[in-house]
Amino acid sequence: MTPLLLAFALAGVTNSQTFRSSLSSQIDASQQAPAQPHDDVQSRGDHAMGFSHDTTTHHFRLYKTGGAIEVFANDPKDAATRDQIRTHLSHIVKMFSAGDFNIPMFIHATTPPGSTTMTKLRDQIRYQFQEMPRGAKIQIVTANAEALDAVHAFLRFQISDHQTGDSPDVTTR
Repeated sequence: MTPLLLAFALAGVTNSQTFRSSLSSQIDASQQAPAQPHDDVQSRGDHAMGFSHDTTTHHFRLYKTGGAIEVFANDPKDAATRDQIRTHLSHIVKMFSAGDFNIPMFIHATTPPGSTTMTKLRDQIRYQFQEMPRGAKIQIVTANAEALDAVHAFLRFQISDHQTGDSPDVTTR
């Protein structure tokens, strides 16, 4: 990621036309490359999110009504990482609500399964940001069956590509 693009991401300008234009050109270039190993996903993720995978833990949960993305700082005293997580996930809620999945596309160097349908059915999906003691969570909720399938496909892809070890099965919570 270019220093200017990283500055935009860290400054929270994730919805600016400049950020989207720069990110789109990087996504286009990355989609032409062969599948990347897990280390590349983490490296791009660290740049796009503004915090390190080494100091955080990610979880992706599948529920009957949608799912959740949870990220927290490994060290309970790491307030800087906690705050970076909260900033990033609050921006992701805004972007996903608008049908913008450019950041996951950049991180994974591909269009994540389900994201196209999630964009198309964005009015049928709610994204709720919630602070947690060491980070934050995005609760994803939908009553639309097609959107639900897309959300589950998206989260299963995240589990696999981030190698979180989370269950790909739908739970009641």
